[in-house]
Amino acid sequence: MVELLVCICVVATLAGVAVPQFASMIERNRAIAASNAVMAQLYLARTTAVSRRTATVLCPSSNGAHCSNGTDWSKDWLMFLDRDGNGRPDAPTDIIRAEPPPASGLQLFSTAGRTRIRYLPDGRSSGSNLTLSICGSDGSLLSKVIVNNAGRARSQRGGNVDRCTK
Repeated sequence: MVELLVCICVVATLAGVAVPQFASMIERNRAIAASNAVMAQLYLARTTAVSRRTATVLCPSSNGAHCSNGTDWSKDWLMFLDRDGNGRPDAPTDIIRAEPPPASGLQLFSTAGRTRIRYLPDGRSSGSNLTLSICGSDGSLLSKVIVNNAGRARSQRGGNVDRCTK
């Protein structure tokens, strides 16, 4: 009986130490999955612009029909062909399905000056560089996806002390 109590105490102590680390690992893995999903959508938008020879826009959306002007990319996304450069889809056939990353418990924010990504027919991204920050539930910066003017996207992991800025 004493041996059973000692065994239960050891298991409970180990579980108490391991559970917080396990939760942190799950959140980091979710951030990596979200970063990979963001990169896939960026590659799709760039490939669409080049293959269809027309500008393609990827942006956050609240209704699936128009871009929102905020920097919060955590919810729905919209990808569309921007044939006339007006920044919105002109016909339902211009809308291409865009899937936001599976971000349960995570938040995605873009840099303040840039609320959308527009790829030109040659694959370049017009405008300034854009950074999408993937933030944890505690406000820590877990990952970033950076798009430069040439249209190239790259990901970068956040540091242990980095904080998200909205």
